[in-house]
Order: sequence, then C-alpha cells, then structure tokens
Amino acid sequence: MRTVPGRTDHVVVVGAGLAGLSAALHLLGAGRRVTVVERCAVPGGRAGLETRGGYRMDTGPTVLTMPDLVEEAFAAVGARMRDRLDLVPLHPAYRARFADGSALAVHTGAEAMAAEVERFAGAREALGYLRLREWLERLYRAQMRRFIDVNFDSPFQLFGADLARLAALGGFGRLDGRIGRFLSDERLRRVFSFQALYAGVPPARALAAYAVIAYMDTVAGVFFPRGGMHALPRALADAAAGAGAEFRYEESVTRLERSGSRVTAVVTDRGRVPCDAVVLTADLPVAYGLLGRRPRRPLRLRHSPSAVVLHLGTDRSWPDLGHHTLSFGAAWARTFGEITRTGRLMSDPSLLITRPTATDPSLAPPGRHLHYVLAPCPNTDIGPGAREWRDLAPRYRDALLTELERRGLTGLGSCVEEELLVTPADWTASGHAAGTPFSAAHTFAQTGPFRPRNFVRGTDNAVLAGCGTTPGVGVPTVLLSGKLAAARITGGRTRPAGTRHPRSADTATTEAV
Repeated sequence: MRTVPGRTDHVVVVGAGLAGLSAALHLLGAGRRVTVVERCAVPGGRAGLETRGGYRMDTGPTVLTMPDLVEEAFAAVGARMRDRLDLVPLHPAYRARFADGSALAVHTGAEAMAAEVERFAGAREALGYLRLREWLERLYRAQMRRFIDVNFDSPFQLFGADLARLAALGGFGRLDGRIGRFLSDERLRRVFSFQALYAGVPPARALAAYAVIAYMDTVAGVFFPRGGMHALPRALADAAAGAGAEFRYEESVTRLERSGSRVTAVVTDRGRVPCDAVVLTADLPVAYGLLGRRPRRPLRLRHSPSAVVLHLGTDRSWPDLGHHTLSFGAAWARTFGEITRTGRLMSDPSLLITRPTATDPSLAPPGRHLHYVLAPCPNTDIGPGAREWRDLAPRYRDALLTELERRGLTGLGSCVEEELLVTPADWTASGHAAGTPFSAAHTFAQTGPFRPRNFVRGTDNAVLAGCGTTPGVGVPTVLLSGKLAAARITGGRTRPAGTRHPRSADTATTEAV
C-alpha cells in the first residue's frame, strides 16, 4: 500500500462530515495530532441538522447500517460507542407498500422474514428468500475485507483467488438477474434490488456485487440513533475532541500552500494552519480545485442520480407508516430509465418515507410528527438544472403531496406545520457536482480500483476521503473512506486503545496571516 512519505506528525482534516470525523479518529488513534477545519458551525457535513418550530430535521442520510464500523471509529481512540451513542435496532427495518395494495414488513431476522415472505408470496418464495440470504452473506464475506475495506494502488490488485471467489458467486453478473434466480415475485425482487439506486445504477444494469448493500439493509440490520441521525457526527466529533483533536468551525478553506509536491499549510478565511499532511473530504471537484490537479481518466466521471427531499413537521401521522416505508409505484424499469437516462422526473415515483418520530418522539414537539419523503430524480447533468429547479420546486412539492395523499396519507397537505424542501439546486449550492449528494455513480469503470483514488498524482501528502473516492457512497463506506485515508498516512498502524498523542508547544496549529 502506498503511504504518505516523510513526516506526518500533524494532519489537517478539511471537513467534519462522517468521512473527516472517521479519518480524525483513526489518525488520533495512530498518535497523530489532528486539526479539523469545517466551514459550518457544527459537525456533520451532509449529515446536517435543521431545527424549525421545535422540529429537529436530519438533512442527510436517514438509514444507518453496519454499526460495527461506527464502533471501530470510536475504538480507535479507546472510546466505546455505547457510552456516546444510543442506537435503536429497527424491527422491521422497512415496511414496503406496493401499487397493487399489498404490503410487506422487511425483517432482518431470518425466521421472521421467511415467515413474512411466506405470508406475502407463498412457501416457494420463502425458501428462495433463505437461499438469497445465504448468498448475500457469502457475497459480503467475499467482498468486505478484500474489495471494500482496502486501499487499491493498481487494478492488478484485483486479480487472484479473491476475484475468482467473487466471480464464482456471480458478482460480475447483473443484480436484477441474480436476485431473480432466488425470487420470482417481482415485488420481492424490488425489495432486494432498490438499493442499487444508492450506487447510482438501475438494478438491471448494476453489478450483482452491489447486492452487498442489500445485505447491509436486509440482513445486518437497520438502526437509528436516539436524538436523530445528526447524533452520530456529534458523538464522533465529541470523541475526537476528547482524544485531543482541535476543531475550527465556521472556517472556509481558500487554498493550500505547497512546497514542491507537498502541502505545507491549509489557508482559511480566518487563518493559516501549518501541516505535515492533509485529508480533503470535500466533493471531488472542490478537492481537485484546491490541489490544482485532477487524475487523468479516459472517460468523464458519471454522477449518480440526485434526490428531492421533502421534510414535513405535521400534527398527525398514519398508522401504516413504519420508521422507514418504501412506497413503490407501479412502474419500475421506466422510472429508472427516466432518472438515469432521459433526465425526466419519475412519472410513477417510488419513494422512501421516513418517520423518525416513530422511534424517537423527542424530535418533534409533543403530539407532533416528522416525515421525510425522498424522491430520486435526475442529476443536473442530464435533468433540470439548478436554475430550472428554483421554478420547478414548488410545483414538484405539490405533486409529491398529491401523490402521497392518493397513496393513503389522507390530509397530509393540510396538517403540515413546518417544512423544508431540498432539491438539486440546493445540492449544487452546497458544492456537490451535478447537483447530487451521491457523487460518482458506481458503474464498473468507477468501482474498486477504477474509482477516483484517494491519492492524487503530483501531491505526496494529500489524501482524499468521502463518497466520491474509495470505497464509495453510503454511511458505512464513507466511514471506511476516512479509515482508509488515515491508513495512507499512518501505514495502517495504530496506537494502543486509550492512548493519546502528546501535544507539544512547538507544534502550534495557528499562525496569523
């Protein structure tokens, strides 16, 4: 594994999102002194928080899986997750509702889910589910430590017994076809393949290897932190601060000072921070702009679809809604084509509805409820641009409410007390390329060693982290990206749990401009 040469005593992490916080904790655990520079007033990055009228709205991810990766980040500095974060397992993980009126509770326990599938679609499909579950577990074991939690320096690292094992499992076939080998019911196939949208590719074209996301959702379990998803970055930041990290909030990085091929300081709008190495967690175009370099690629980066998110604080809720509800339209292939190829809004949308107050009522005023509606949509490269969204947004908001009322949320429009609408125009304003928070799509040419690497040629001591680089999009993989970035600096070596790097007077973090 290629690592940063030379001195790496003091590392500046640019961005206090999940990737940056993970990197900071792993660096601290390896004995480095860490300064985190964040343009916002609080940690979180994409996992932000908006408070309106007593409603605490998470503005980023709403689904948390693989808590062992969160535990690993805390453990790097000798902390315990259970002391800082209260995670509630969700049972069921999802409720799925279909256009034909049928409904399915998606359990992560094998027996409970097999019984539910048998009720929903018969004994043959229940047996198929158990075979699918076994395959998902084998797929996860084949990939996690060999293809996901790993720093690639060359595509040639792929070749060997691990690649053969993944190929034998059918990982290089198509996701939809592979799921179809186990399940014939089209509704069930959706439940185990919709996750491909997280990777930015329709299930019919996604690699079967990306069923590993379905493993995380439907086998490993879905969790929710008390206090909302924003409690996760807050807890990680508190642990990092307790281990000696310095946080500089409300500072925007303006440039990097260089001496030859090394970054020597991070310059902000409020000061200058000398460093021995830097971790950049901004979206790829921003990071490349700061470095003044970008990798040479034969093809232009292709970005994932975007999303419209409608946050609603209401004076009522609906008993059929779970914490997470998948509301599928009748169309499937057509809507994927619309948002990934033709650049049109979904004509028959499939939606994720999250009701966090089902698990934590304290996120809203007494007797009130929070609902988030996520509607996938084209990114601004192929669909409406940021300027168009400013006019389109209110009409699309009304269309979503009308569709949700048609699907059984009667009276939704009249019971809204507070709301926040986020569109690709807002993602663009936040600095996300192509108006999408999901960064580069996970096509074959943008996966594993072909994904933009966390080392950029021409700079010896700058490493990237975040969803645009290795290993990719999603809370678990973004946490891993921070860990992998730290490993590039430390060589993967960590200090014994509970030890801290001594702070010394000759390594001051700030100089006057």
